[in-house]
This record gives sequence, C-alpha cells and structure tokens, in this order.
Amino acid sequence: MTTETSIPLGGRQKTLRSIMTSPLLLVLVIALSFFWQLGAVPLYDLDEGAFTEATREMLASGNFITPHRDGEPRYDKPVLIYWAQAASVEWLGFNEFALRLPSAMAATLWVMALWFFVRARIDAETATVAGLVMALCLQVSIIAKAAVADALLNLFIALTFFEIYRYYLQPDVARGRKYIWRAYLWMGLGFLTKGPVAVFFPVVVSFLFFLSELRLTVSSWRTFGRWFRAVFAGDGWLIFLAVAVPWYVAIYLDDGAGFFRSFFLDHNVGRFDGAMHGHGGFPGYYFAILPLILLPFTGWFLSLFKRYKSAWQDPLDRFLWIWFLVVFVVFSFSGTKLPHYLLYGATPLFILMAKHRDALLSRWLAFLPPLLFFAVLALLPMVLDVAVAVADKPHEVALFEYGRSFIDRPYVLAVMAGLVLTILLMRWSGTAFWQALIFVGILQTIFVFGVLVPRVFDTLQTPVKEAALKAKAMDLPTVVYRTSMPSFSVYRDAITPNRIPKDGELVFLRVDKLQKLVMDDPQLELELLYQRGAVALLRVRRPQ
Repeated sequence: MTTETSIPLGGRQKTLRSIMTSPLLLVLVIALSFFWQLGAVPLYDLDEGAFTEATREMLASGNFITPHRDGEPRYDKPVLIYWAQAASVEWLGFNEFALRLPSAMAATLWVMALWFFVRARIDAETATVAGLVMALCLQVSIIAKAAVADALLNLFIALTFFEIYRYYLQPDVARGRKYIWRAYLWMGLGFLTKGPVAVFFPVVVSFLFFLSELRLTVSSWRTFGRWFRAVFAGDGWLIFLAVAVPWYVAIYLDDGAGFFRSFFLDHNVGRFDGAMHGHGGFPGYYFAILPLILLPFTGWFLSLFKRYKSAWQDPLDRFLWIWFLVVFVVFSFSGTKLPHYLLYGATPLFILMAKHRDALLSRWLAFLPPLLFFAVLALLPMVLDVAVAVADKPHEVALFEYGRSFIDRPYVLAVMAGLVLTILLMRWSGTAFWQALIFVGILQTIFVFGVLVPRVFDTLQTPVKEAALKAKAMDLPTVVYRTSMPSFSVYRDAITPNRIPKDGELVFLRVDKLQKLVMDDPQLELELLYQRGAVALLRVRRPQ
C-alpha cells in the first residue's frame, strides 16, 4: 500500500488530494475520455469500417449468426461485439455514436471493475487514482471511442483476472466456488468476443502465479493444488460452454467449417506465426510502443522499477507483474504486432502505478514524455511539408497535401497551449507529481480528441464518407476497385462489390488505383464525380 497517507499535509494539499481522489472526478474524467466527441468523427478504416459494415449487414439481412462484410462471410472475430452494436443501433439509430457506444460502455465497466477490485484490496483513494490513470491513458481512451471489439475484450479479461486473485485469497473451497464460476463466465463471454486469447492468458498467468507461491511446505503445495482444482472444475467449464458454445454450433450449422478454419487457424495461429495484413514489427517493437500507449504516464510507469526488489514479496504486486510480463513476452514473440495487444496486460500497470504513486519523485521522469508528445505534434507541419516533398505515390502526395491544409493556426495555437500548460504543471510546487500528471492527462485528452483526432479523421475519412453519401444519393450500381475502405459501404448503406466496374456503374477507389483501372480495361470512359484527399468517385461509360 502507498505510504502517502503517512506524510503530513497542509490545508491546500489536503484539499487538492481530496479532489484528486474523489470518485466524482473519476466520473467526470470517464465522461470526458470515453463519451466526449464519441460520434463527432467518421468511422475509420480498416477496423471500424469492417466491424460496423458487418453489423449493418447483420441488421439488413436478419442473419445474426454469421457476420458478413460486403456480402462475404467475415471470420475475423466472433459475434458478441456485432450483437452489442446492433442492439445500440436499434435503440439510437444507425450513426457513429450508437456504433461506438458499446465500446464506451465496456470501457466504463472496465474502470468500475478495476475500482471495486482495488478498493477491496488496497483502499478507495488508490482505486480512484488507478481509475483516473486508466481512463486518461492514451490507448485506453482510443479503444473506448472505437467501434471495435477491444474494449469489450479487455473488460472480460480484467474481470477474469480479478476473480482469479479473489479465488487465491479465499482458501475455503465452498466460498471460493463463486469466484471460479464467475471467472468461467467472463472467459466464456471473452471467448465469444475474440476467441482463445480470453482463456489463454488467464490460464497461463494463474498457473505461474500459483507456482510462484510454491515452497517446501504442505500449505504451499495445497495452495498450488487449488490451481488444478480451479482449472479442472467441471461446473466452471459447464458455465463456459453454456455461454460460448451455442453460437459456435450455430455458425457451424449456418456456414459450415469455414469460420473454424479461418478464425482459429488463420486469425489465431496465423497471427502468431506471421504478420497478418502487414502488421509486423521488429523484436523490440513493444519496448518502443509501451511508452507511447501509456502516455502521459510513461515516466510514472518507469518509476515502478524502483520497487522491483520488494515486488516479488507482495502477493498482489507479484500477481500484477506476472500478468503484465506474460502478455508482454507472448506478444513480443508473435509475428503480428499491434499496439492495442499490450492492453491485455495494461490493467495491472494502472493498479501498480496508483499503489506506488509515492515512488514518482523525479520531475523530469514524470513530465518529459508528455513534453515530448506535444513537441512532436508542434513539428507536424514541418513533417507534412517534408512528406509532400519526398512522397512518390499519387495517393500519398494527395493525402499529405490535403492533411497539411488542416494544420492551421488554431491547431498551432492549441498545441503550443498544451506545451506551455504542461510546463506550468511541471513547475507547479506544493503538489505531488502524480497529481499534476493527472491534470496533464486531462489536458492531453482534450487536445487529442478536440483538436488532433478531428483533423486526422477529416483528412483520412471524411472524403470516404462524402463519396459514399454522394453515391447513395445517386442510387446507381456501385463498386469499389482494389480499395479496402469498408466504411464506404457503411455510409452508402449497401453492399459494395470489389471488382472492375461495368458500364453505367459508379466506382470508388484510391487515386493511385486509377492508372491500374485504365490498364485493366482501356475501353472505359471515366467521369470524375468527386475527388478529395486520396479517394475518388467516378462514373463509368463504355463506348458502344
């Protein structure tokens, strides 16, 4: 437990600490980080477009068993996120807010689960600080506002791990059954959200944790034996099967073995063996990514290593570190690497940072990461100017030039204000560094989702949305050509085949694909209807 409570505090410091550990502040931060601007920007491709198009087709077809994207089965993920999005859309209408709401709600429940766990294990103040760190962490706030499966999966993974530790603390067999049952329930829901990952990490981490308790004593061997009792609990597996299996049986009956071959072999085993969709990385990829996804709390995380000698002695610390390290190591050896994979092991870091917040004593360690973040964003205009000069592909030039137009005076003023305010918070005397960093986190959230994200999405996705709405208004047969931007189908409200266009059809494509289209069919006459950024919409005529 943090020793901060033993430090004498003045009246101003007590008031500030009371504010910073107030659940009301946590509620306000959740509203800011997860719900503010939730529906303000278009869906992004590829991920949000693919998930939401599958949801749209599920509602349009009435087939709630096999997800489809542009008429073809989508085997990437199980069904639970599509059901959640479909329910939200039925309630609120088909729009960006409704499609993203399940993720925001899942992230909120994730914070709540963390809060109740930490309050019971440590205290309410530490629970609130852990919740603030989590809600303001850059990567968490990003997935909380994304219409994808990650927030929902992280909720179930965290709930499973919390039940595992509760089970460890309860040696009474009868009283411990409820924790086993709930763990299998959460694993079943996680398996219905994203598959084996929801089972793999809890099993491996719990084994290593119970193994770490093993000593040359009878009681330690009994503790270790409790792991086997939980893993081979028949009633637990019945709960898991009752939750997860019915849909897997239903999709087999609806679609045959295609889902099982694609999802389990390609999207699970295949992701580990090789890089899927170009998402590879160098061996130290996650050493470089971890500081970025934890912004602005990177230095706070690094301060934890001061306590490495005592971490193994405290069961809770040891459990949390094993949880994080197993996730970090496993994905470091995976062929497919994506930043959000590390979030499966980030929940324990939020708890450790809050528990050991008094270890953050270096001003530069605390504030250098957010200072660098704002400094890099201040250089973005120059970066885009250089990118325009060196780009040699048509769509890249168009994209960089279009994006440069959004880096305007308000952007420059906002990023400079963020930099100055971070410096002022760094120099704020009479407060703990962790408290000032919470304010930096609020500042970062306001800037990222109020200034940066709208400009990025206006560059990348607004043209796709506008082209789709134009195609929808024209109500002509439409195809895409060698372009994977499924949000086009979402906004067009129709399946869009990916093929060479025919006479009288509209074709949507990335501008660098235009030359290839002309080469594939030199007889086509193309009328440009819309072009903005890197995409275009054309009408096709074929001379008679």
